[in-house]
Amino acid sequence: MKKRIFTLRVISILTIFLLFSLLIACSKTRDRNINIVGAWKGKVQFNNGEYAAIKDFEFMYVFNAGGTMTESSNYDGVPPTPPAYGIWKKNGDKQYEARYEFYWNKVPATFEDLVKTGGFTNAGYGVLLEKITLSEDGKSYSSTINFNLFDQNGKQIVYNNQGTVVAKRMEFDSKEKD
Repeated sequence: MKKRIFTLRVISILTIFLLFSLLIACSKTRDRNINIVGAWKGKVQFNNGEYAAIKDFEFMYVFNAGGTMTESSNYDGVPPTPPAYGIWKKNGDKQYEARYEFYWNKVPATFEDLVKTGGFTNAGYGVLLEKITLSEDGKSYSSTINFNLFDQNGKQIVYNNQGTVVAKRMEFDSKEKD
C-alpha cells in the first residue's frame, strides 16, 4: 500500500512538472513568434530638414527572416527613385534597428536636359537608420528615424534629419474577398 501511495505521488509530481514545463514552453513559443518579420505600412514625419514639410509621407517595409529588408515610399516617384534596401537586427526584447540605403536622382532643370541625359541621372545615395520598438501584440511599432544624404562622391550633404515612424503590420482583412 505504501509503495502504491509513493508511486501515485511520484506520478502526480511528474505530471505537475510536465504541465508546468509545457506551459513555459508555450509562453516562450508565443513570444518568439512576435517579431518584426513581415510586411509593414508606416506614417513618417521628419522633424527637421526638407522632408519635414511633407505631412503625408508613408513607407512600406518588408523585413525578411534572414535580416534583410526592403523599403519603398509614396514619394519614390518624385523624382523617380528605386526602393531602399538594407539590413535589420534585434537589439533586445521587442527592440530592433534597421539600416537601409537608396539611390536618389537629379531633377533635370529643363525638358531639353531630360531628353539630353535620357532620364533622371544618379545624384548619390541616402542612408536611413531606424530604432524600432515593437508593440506588445506585435501588430504595430513606433520608431525614431535618422536620414543622411550623400552625393555621388560620398560627400555628406544632408546631416541627421530626424523624425518618427508609426507602422502597422499588413494583414489580410477578414472582410476582403478573393
